Amino acid sequence: MTMDMPGPIARRTMLIGALAAGLAPRAAIAAPFASSRLTVTVRGSGPDVILIHGLDSSRGVWNGTLPALAGYRSHLVQIAGFAGAPAGGNAKGPIVGALAGEIARYIAEARLIRPALIGHSMGGTIAMMVAARWPARVGRLMVVDMLPAPAGLFGGDAQGMGPIASRLADLFTATPEGRQSFGSLMRMFGGSGATSDPDVTAGALRELAAIDLTPELPKIVAPMTVAFATPAQGSALTPAQVRQNYATAYRGAKRLTLAPIADSGHMVMFDQPARFNAAVRSFLAAR
Repeated sequence: MTMDMPGPIARRTMLIGALAAGLAPRAAIAAPFASSRLTVTVRGSGPDVILIHGLDSSRGVWNGTLPALAGYRSHLVQIAGFAGAPAGGNAKGPIVGALAGEIARYIAEARLIRPALIGHSMGGTIAMMVAARWPARVGRLMVVDMLPAPAGLFGGDAQGMGPIASRLADLFTATPEGRQSFGSLMRMFGGSGATSDPDVTAGALRELAAIDLTPELPKIVAPMTVAFATPAQGSALTPAQVRQNYATAYRGAKRLTLAPIADSGHMVMFDQPARFNAAVRSFLAAR
């Protein structure tokens, strides 16, 4: 049995097609992301949302939030040194700003197109850093129960609270008894306590007390929602006072939405899951 060979025109057409295929751009395939400071677990499909937990916590704090993210691809960050994760690169040197840099790198290497960022507490500080320092990489930003200067949560400022937090961190990590007390204190604030590295926790806390992102707020071009807890009646501050505090702290933000979560403490996703999930859905749906 013989087969007809293609004629000159057919051969030329095949050659041009082969050359065109070789020169055509290939679909981008993101390489696996490797970091000594954090890991990322990806769930679902759709537009991208990066979720960053807080001090001494874990990606598990978002388990109750995931139903509100149906139809989205969730990137759940776990910070090294917290909740049983080895300290890795967070064992020494700067932590908070370095984590922001790693998340910015993750966005680039995973080829995410302007994802939404949601950060709770310290995660909110990290998310603001990413949005202010790499504004083109962030599509929208949600900060959960965190002020631009974290010391403001305790009624102080970075200048006054920074040195105090540094001395306390040294005290709590200097002895076995101090480390145990520090773990107990973190559990009171919703942290992971004994399963976290106290040196990483203390180092991050020391940095947070000295951070003030107020001058960087105007650099954030993405729409920003700040969800925050307002206490029940009878607390030291009224809901109106708490809202005013947040409005004042974020007055330098360009595109700001305040989203109070009533009758809640700092862990709003645990205290008021339905209200918080509604705020998340509104944040993602806004245009």
